[in-house]
Amino acid sequence: MNHIPPAPNAFEGETLLDRLGRILLETGRCDERSLERAKRAAEESGRRFDGVLLQLGLVSERGLADSFAALLGLPVLAADAYPEEPVLPERLQARFLRDVRALPVSAGPQGVVLAVADPLDGFAAQAIGVATGLPVSVGIAVPIELEAAFDRLYPRDDAAAPSGGEDESPLEEDAERLKDLASEAPVIRLVNQIVFRAVETRASDIHIEPFEDRLRVRYRYDGVLHEMESPPPRLIPAIVSRIKIMARLDIAERRLPQDGRIKLAVRGQEVDFRVSTIPSLYGETVVLRVLDRNAVTFDYEKLGLAPRVVAKVDEMLALPNGIVLVTGPTGSGKTTTLYTGLLTLNAVTRKVVTVEDPIEYQLRGINQIQIKPQIGLSFAALLRSILRQDPDVIMVGEIRDLETAQIAIQAALTGHLVLSTLHTNSAAAAITRLRDMGVEDYLLTAVLRGVMGQRLVRRLCDSCKREEPAAPEMIERFGLDRRTDRRPITLFHPVGCPACRNTGYRGRQAIAEFLAPDAEIERLIFARTDHAAIERAAVQGGMVTMFEAGVEAALAGTTTIEEVARSIRSEN
Repeated sequence: MNHIPPAPNAFEGETLLDRLGRILLETGRCDERSLERAKRAAEESGRRFDGVLLQLGLVSERGLADSFAALLGLPVLAADAYPEEPVLPERLQARFLRDVRALPVSAGPQGVVLAVADPLDGFAAQAIGVATGLPVSVGIAVPIELEAAFDRLYPRDDAAAPSGGEDESPLEEDAERLKDLASEAPVIRLVNQIVFRAVETRASDIHIEPFEDRLRVRYRYDGVLHEMESPPPRLIPAIVSRIKIMARLDIAERRLPQDGRIKLAVRGQEVDFRVSTIPSLYGETVVLRVLDRNAVTFDYEKLGLAPRVVAKVDEMLALPNGIVLVTGPTGSGKTTTLYTGLLTLNAVTRKVVTVEDPIEYQLRGINQIQIKPQIGLSFAALLRSILRQDPDVIMVGEIRDLETAQIAIQAALTGHLVLSTLHTNSAAAAITRLRDMGVEDYLLTAVLRGVMGQRLVRRLCDSCKREEPAAPEMIERFGLDRRTDRRPITLFHPVGCPACRNTGYRGRQAIAEFLAPDAEIERLIFARTDHAAIERAAVQGGMVTMFEAGVEAALAGTTTIEEVARSIRSEN
């Protein structure tokens, strides 16, 4: 039963819920349209609009908790405020606490501190005051953190037990039982909380990994994994099955890897998730890639690319034909860079087609095609068909083999501009990689217009970074005195604050090198020299290497030399 404090606490005829809506609007946590939509749905369903806002993903749990705090003058409890052991377990039953969504976090002579998910419901505080004989003070809980604390302090042993009292291990449960488990409200709520929290905190990936005695949940922020408070291991089958149902995967198939997609509304925005499941020793490992178009910026400047590199890229993209490559390891931002280039080319006068595996972001006005190797729809097969449709620009997600490379080259020779990626550690290494695939030297020199090698490095948090004079050893080792006229030479260092989750870094930027083949590089290609010789020639021709670009970014105060060295794994 939800008890809302009566109107005397309001002013000028405004109820507490009216004031809550006003706070949500004033703080930008919700817009007018979403609020009206939630109020209409609340009237139809007989529920409170704040609950509807959460259910529809129009406001975050943290945002609603902060709004309640502003409304009622109560604190929002931190994730580390929850106790290691249950408080007053002899007086307060777990079932009652779950029902009222309230959890005591401490108790003493001064009274009980109670974490509540709904601070407008005074019943829990009153009942616990009567049961304990102690005064009760209330703190506002973020629901996902409250739920995690409940699962840790009061595990429900019967939640995943097989029906009928059968002695059956989770891996042997049938598909119907898994479907039933995944359909339980607590499991649905828990999975939604894991997913929504990742979007709200701008994580790029969610990793769900089962082990013998626990289920580990990790989020990737700025390329680095951080462990979250994990659900009980007994929920492993239910959580994995719930995600597979959402991604329209076969929940009965637990022996083979599967791939799928999920589309959810989070805070009123459509967010896609790419889902991958792989069988492991203690269950299935699940990775969800967060594809939030609103969190990705297709803008060279905001990606952090140096103006000289952007000028080179624009010059290459203006060419009528040829091949332009972007190289780097997995997770180095190659696809984002290519998408940014495609959007600059996207016009009514051009036909732009992409062949991808998988399609990460949907781009308006561009024909995007997903490969399906299981039915023979490979990169090479699609490229042959696409050429018959007379496109102006073709993006190939990745050149993986000689057949794809040969068709891409044929497309470039017949008047098409081809963009693609390669998994190499440098721009120069792309040339030797294509040669190793079997591409002839004369074809390489005929079609290759440019190669960009890039990495992503973490940006220093602007709220807490600290500037200090560079150590003499650092100046000498990296030649900093030759790279800047500023004296004294200073570098910024990470500190850590709430804005950056105490990591010292917030967001990432690209550092890149661009190799445009000239006469000397073409000579080296015909001489079949290694990538090191090609890179030296490119540097003599004016190319700024990735590492040098990273040192420039460190001197500019946007990242650190340590972060550049970690990302490139080279300090030469």
